[in-house]
Parts: sequence; C-alpha cells; structure tokens
Amino acid sequence: MKTLSDQAVGTAHGKIILIGEHAVVYNEPAIAMPFLATPVEVIIEKIDGDSVISSSYYQGFFKNVPSSLKNIYTLTETICADLNQSADGMSISISSLIPPERGMGSSAAVATALVRALFSYFKKSLDQTSLLNYVDISEKIAHGNPSGLDARVTSSESPVYFKKNSRFTSIPLHVSGYLIAADTGMKGQTKKAVEDVAQQMKQSYKQTRQLITKIGLLTEEAKTAIEENHTVHLGELMTLSHDCLKQLNVSNEALDHLVDTALKQKALGAKLTGGGRGGCMIALAKTAKQAKRIAHKLMENGAVETWIHALGEDFND
Repeated sequence: MKTLSDQAVGTAHGKIILIGEHAVVYNEPAIAMPFLATPVEVIIEKIDGDSVISSSYYQGFFKNVPSSLKNIYTLTETICADLNQSADGMSISISSLIPPERGMGSSAAVATALVRALFSYFKKSLDQTSLLNYVDISEKIAHGNPSGLDARVTSSESPVYFKKNSRFTSIPLHVSGYLIAADTGMKGQTKKAVEDVAQQMKQSYKQTRQLITKIGLLTEEAKTAIEENHTVHLGELMTLSHDCLKQLNVSNEALDHLVDTALKQKALGAKLTGGGRGGCMIALAKTAKQAKRIAHKLMENGAVETWIHALGEDFND
C-alpha cells in the first residue's frame, strides 16, 4: 500500500512573450519563452491537524485563505477529491521569484508547481495533459478565460509558437545567448493598449494593418532563428519588433528608455514584452559578461529588478 510522502516538492518557472504581442490578436503568430530565471517552488510537508499555507500573500490556515488565493484553494480541494485524499494534514509553502501582474505567468506557474507537489505528495503519477487540465481550473478562477498559453510555457522548457484559435507548437531551442528581462516597476496596461490598437485599426486601417503584418513576418523569422541558432539575427528581429510596437503606441517612455539603454550597451536586440505601457522589457546578449553589464546598466537607468536566463552554453553565430 502506498503511503504519503513526508515532504514533496513541485517546481515551475515564469514565461515571457519573445515576439508577436498585439499582432497575435489579429491572427498573426507569437512566440512565448520559458523563463527559468524566475522559478517557483511549492513544498508540501505532512503535519497534524488542519492544513496551513505560507506564501507572500497569506500565512495561516488553508481554509481561511483570502479571495486572492481562491484559485489555489479550489485547485487543491479538486485534486484531493479526485485522488480520494484528505485536504487536511498538509503544510503548503509557496515561494516565487515571478513578479505578479507583469505578464510573466505568475498564477499559472504557482498552479503548475502546486499540482506537481500534490501529485508527488500523494505518490501519484501525473501526465502533461492532466497537469494542464488542473492548471486550467486555477487559471479560470484567476483570469476568467485563459488561453492555456501560460500553463503550457510555465510547465515546459521549450519555446511555444502560437496563433489565435490554433494549437500550440513547441519549438526546439537551438539558439544560444542570454536573455535579460527588466521590470519597469509599473503594472502593464494590456487591456487599454489592446483597445487603443483596435481603435487605430478603425482610424488608420492600412498603416496599422501593415505594422501588424510586419510583426507577424518578424515572428516567423524569429522562429527560424531560434531553430537554427541565428542569435544575432534574432536580436535584430526583436529590435525591429519594438519599433513596430512603438508605432502602435503600446510602448511608453520608461520601456523605450530601458530598450535604448540595452542597445547602447551592445545588446543584440531589445524590446518590450507583453501588453506594454509598463511591465517588462527584454534584451538579448551574446555572453554572460555582457548580459550582466546590460542588467547593471538597466538597474542604473530605472529598472526595479532584472533577471538573466541562459539560453545556451555556446555561442556559434
């Protein structure tokens, strides 16, 4: 007979949109990248009595979690019911380096790590389809109508190519180099930015459509660059994409300043990531030393946090 583990660990990581944001709304492709520099870990330990939870949002009895953690509560109760296990007797500790509300997949990553930890704790096997289905339960509570992208990318180590209303496609990660992300310290304004682009489509259809189409073409080129290790070209495509996003008026002064700072430090490319009007930007560097220098300069120029993710050990471009 299988017994419970005394301790179980589940992990996940953040995600970033590498290229294609906003254009993806108009049926152009986009690429999302797993961002391992922002890990999430959930540890479950066996205790006596009622379950407790420890996180940056709340510490206390699990049954008394605030509404901001309702998704985590419902997910845990659902899994325990499905596995015929009690939801009592657990100490659940959540630690995450993903900044919330920055478009980096924070809620999906926490849910992914929790599902993995629970299945490990109850000594049950977990396949990818079941994992994604469970994370979707949590994401529907957190976001209403999730695309499933965050769940897919925060649980995988492969980039994902996607189009609206189409299946996600994993891309082999053959590109090398270092990806830097920097937080402006401002919440992104995705909803307003998307609405404003839609308004531009009505007022200046031809010009706006050309920009959207160009971002789509840049994304297709980026897919090839990732598959064939054309790191320098990938950087160029990122910068060209940012120029298009600027013309769509979804950037802002803080993002543009950080992008310009990275490019002055010889980044291969730089752009905003996600909805824009705040949130984060990303830059691509050739070496670890260069990435650290760029990250340092970004902090000097207004970034509140930076992260560096190694895409590969060698650089052969």
